[in-house]
Amino acid sequence: MHIGFIEDTPLRGGTQIWVTEAVKDFISKGHKVSVVAPEDTYVANTSRELGARVATYDFDDIPKNPEKYKQNWIDGLNGCDVAVTTVHPPRDGFHCSIFGAECIKTGGLDTILVPKTGSIVPWYKREYYMPDPAVKTNVVCITNFTRDYLVDVYKIPADKVDLVYQGTEVDRFTSSKETKAEAMRRYPLTQDAGPVLGSIGAMEPRKGQIILLQSIKRILDAGKLPNIHVMFVGEGPDELMLKAVTKAYGLEDHVSFFPFTSEPNYVFDRIDILAFPSLYKEGLPNVLLESMSMKVPVISTRMTGIPEVVFDNKTGFLTDPGNVEQFSDAIEKVWKNPETCTEMGENARKLMEDRMDKKNQFNAFLSFFADIIK
Repeated sequence: MHIGFIEDTPLRGGTQIWVTEAVKDFISKGHKVSVVAPEDTYVANTSRELGARVATYDFDDIPKNPEKYKQNWIDGLNGCDVAVTTVHPPRDGFHCSIFGAECIKTGGLDTILVPKTGSIVPWYKREYYMPDPAVKTNVVCITNFTRDYLVDVYKIPADKVDLVYQGTEVDRFTSSKETKAEAMRRYPLTQDAGPVLGSIGAMEPRKGQIILLQSIKRILDAGKLPNIHVMFVGEGPDELMLKAVTKAYGLEDHVSFFPFTSEPNYVFDRIDILAFPSLYKEGLPNVLLESMSMKVPVISTRMTGIPEVVFDNKTGFLTDPGNVEQFSDAIEKVWKNPETCTEMGENARKLMEDRMDKKNQFNAFLSFFADIIK
């Protein structure tokens, strides 16, 4: 097969890492891969290094001058059996899946458009998922919540919407004495720091990292967990704001910032709890699956596909989005009950082994592609 990806973002978060991992896996199995992405971005550069054919464009200019880049997209998708496009937010009237369908139609390509989504955003339009009746389209969802929503609310035919979980690299995300020692070396904190909470990934409004800072302040103001510490690992538009709030709250001794890493397994080996207080536009985040594979308890929010893996009081704790009191209480519950903490980690690991091993899930995507191009 010839598999195409459209990734209209300059970010390098979990979705973009998944795309590059899929590129690597599919090429290793003998498939051709093409990628359409903004120039000089993580996805474009990494995919090129992996041996994919890459077509690029100016991320800021394309909403203003889409015709200027149409041939780039047509050339990039030419020959592809499928074109998988993450459903990103619209930008000044430009939307990647709509433009992708337009390019397929204009170029007379036989390519099947595959909008891929795990997020539900109520103000997104139906045509982001089914852009043009003249272009063959199949939607793939990475959570069952999303699939049901598209069928029930957007009235997309059920036979056009499939569920394929992304999964995680269980073998890679496995802790050992050696990796724990390396994690301590890479991420030095004060000796008495604990619990150490990790926030890994893009720093942007929808991720709700501000809720985590507010929760830490609430805990400390109550005189509890005096050695609590938060590690922010990643990058994004909210980074300066989060650093400013950390200073304003007087949390400098309890918060550390570290740069983006392509080896997050060492972060999971350094933390005690994964804190994931997302507010909106989530699917089934890779960071949850990775941490669960490493037996790290998760505190997250009750939204979209997250409850499909974070089972309350079994593999982690769930809170209402934006609820600082619930989030801070959950941190205390996890840390004050070591036996429950260990049991949650074991349950999470077993779930990843049984249902979310990426080796199997990449094959599931390939089977899905093969089925729709028959």
